[in-house]
Amino acid sequence: MGMYLNSRVPQESFQAVRSGRYFVDKSKLLRELIPAVGTEERFFCITRPRRFGKSVAANMVAAFFGNSGDGKHLFQGLEIEGCEGYQAHFMQHDVVFIDFSRIPRNCASYAQYMERIQDGLNDDFIQAYPEAGLDRSSAVWDNLQAVFERDRKKFFFVIDEWDAPFHLDFVTERDKKDYLMFLRSLLKGQAYVELAYMTGVLPIAKYSSGSELNMFLEFDIATAERFSRYFGFLDFEVDRLYKEYLKERKEPKISRKDLAKWYDGYYTAEGSKLYNPRSVVYALSNNQLRGYWTSSGPYDEVFYYIRHNIKDICGDLALMVSGEGIESRMLEYAATSKELDTKDQIYSAMVVYGLLTYERESGKVFIPNKELMDKFHEMLYANKGLGYINRLARESTRMLKATLSGDTQVMAEILKFTHDTESPIFSYNSEIELAAVVNLVYLAARDKYRVEREDKAGEGYVDFIFYPESRQADRMILELKVDGTPEEAIQQIKDRKYALRFLGKLGEEPKYTGRLLAVGICYNKKTKEHRCKVEEL
Repeated sequence: MGMYLNSRVPQESFQAVRSGRYFVDKSKLLRELIPAVGTEERFFCITRPRRFGKSVAANMVAAFFGNSGDGKHLFQGLEIEGCEGYQAHFMQHDVVFIDFSRIPRNCASYAQYMERIQDGLNDDFIQAYPEAGLDRSSAVWDNLQAVFERDRKKFFFVIDEWDAPFHLDFVTERDKKDYLMFLRSLLKGQAYVELAYMTGVLPIAKYSSGSELNMFLEFDIATAERFSRYFGFLDFEVDRLYKEYLKERKEPKISRKDLAKWYDGYYTAEGSKLYNPRSVVYALSNNQLRGYWTSSGPYDEVFYYIRHNIKDICGDLALMVSGEGIESRMLEYAATSKELDTKDQIYSAMVVYGLLTYERESGKVFIPNKELMDKFHEMLYANKGLGYINRLARESTRMLKATLSGDTQVMAEILKFTHDTESPIFSYNSEIELAAVVNLVYLAARDKYRVEREDKAGEGYVDFIFYPESRQADRMILELKVDGTPEEAIQQIKDRKYALRFLGKLGEEPKYTGRLLAVGICYNKKTKEHRCKVEEL
C-alpha cells in the first residue's frame, strides 16, 4: 500500500459516505466502465460543478477495482453486485489514485507541487517492485514501462480534481502546458494503462489545444447524456431520502415540496432534472433549509462571470430572477477562457460551474432553484456595478412599504423609474417583461414573504402571491395587466377567487391573521404610464 498505488484512502472515503444515513447508491456507474477495461475506449473524463458527487464517484471507482485491503463489504447489497463483470473485476486491479487538489506544505511553485506527486509515485513503485531496478530520479512513465516490460503489469488510473492546478495562484501558463504534457506522458499510448477515469469541473479539450489528451472521452452535464444519472440526485432518490428523514426526525421542519424548490432544477442532457446532492444531504442532516452549496462563495462568485458585459446581460438578469429562461448557445469550453465577453460564453461558463442550468430542449439557461436564486438576489442588492438593476432592487424596500400602506403614487413613481434605461426588457411587449420588473421592485419582500409566481389559486393562476413568514403579517395577491387597468386586475383576483389559496381546511384555525391585500399593477404601452391600486379583500 502506498500514497498513490493501491492507497487505502479511496476505500476509507467511500466507506464514510456508504455508512451515512443519506447514502444514494450510484454503483451502476461501474457497469459503464467494466466493458471498457483494456480497450481503446478506456479513457473517461467526467466534468461536473463542484459538490456534485465527483469525488464520491472517484473514490467508489478506486475502491471497487483496487486490491487495497479488505473492502468486500463495501459493495454488498449495492446495485452493481449482480451486474455482469462484477466478480471478474471486483478488487482485482492495481489502482493509482491521484487527487490533484492536495498540495504539499508551504507549496509556492509548480515544481514543488509536481515533485511531491512524481516522487511519491516513484517511491510507491520502487517499494512494490523492488527487483525491477527502478530509479527514483527517472520519469514516472519510464518506471511504469519498466514494470510492464518485466512483469506485464497494468494499472488503473483514477484522477480526481484533474483541473486543480489551473486554479492555483503559483501555476503559470508555461506550467499549465507542462502539466498537460505530464498527463500525456503518463497516460497516452501507454500499454500499462488498463483504464483511466478522471474527474474535474473544467473540460480538458480547451486546454489540450493539440492532441495531448485527445484519447479521453468527455462527459459534461449540459451536452453529454451518458453518466447523467450518476451525479446529482434524481427525484425518486430524494423521495427515498425524505422517507428516511421523516423516520429519523421527531419534529421534521422540511417539506418535500420545499426540498425540491430549494435544491432541484439542474437539467441533464437527457432532459431529466437533478438535485444538488451536497445541499440535500446537509439540509436533511441539519433539519434546516439553507444555501449549503452556495455558502462557500460570496455574491462576487456570480458577478465575476458577468462583469465584462453588464450592459447586455442586465435585462436577462431581470428575466432570470423572475424565473424565466434565456436563449443561449452552449459553448462547452467557454469556462476556460480568460475573458468572457459574449453572452453565450458567459452563460456557458456559468452552466459549467453550476450557477445556471441549461435545458437542451428549449435551448435556454435558467437559475435552477431557490438556493441559487438567493445568491443572485444577493448580487443584485450588493453590486452597484449592475447600474439600474441594482438601483431598482434597492428601491424594493420602499416599494414594499408603499404597497402595504396603499401609497399607489410612490408605487407608480418607482415603476416609472424603470424607463430611465434603454434596456429592451422595459419595452413591456408582454406581461413577462412587466413581471420581471415587478419581481425586482419587490425583491426586499422575499426577506419577509415566500413569493410564488404564477401559483395555482382558485380558478386560475395568479401572477404573484406573497405568503408572509409571520402569522400576523399582511398577505398580498398581485395581478399584472399590460394595456389594462388596475381595477380590471383586482376584479380578476375577485372573479377567479384567488383568495382561496389562503384558506385552510374546514374547521382549522386560520393560518394568517393579517390583512389580505389585492394589488393591481398595469402599464400602458401608448402613454408609458404605470398605474397601481391596492384594495383590502
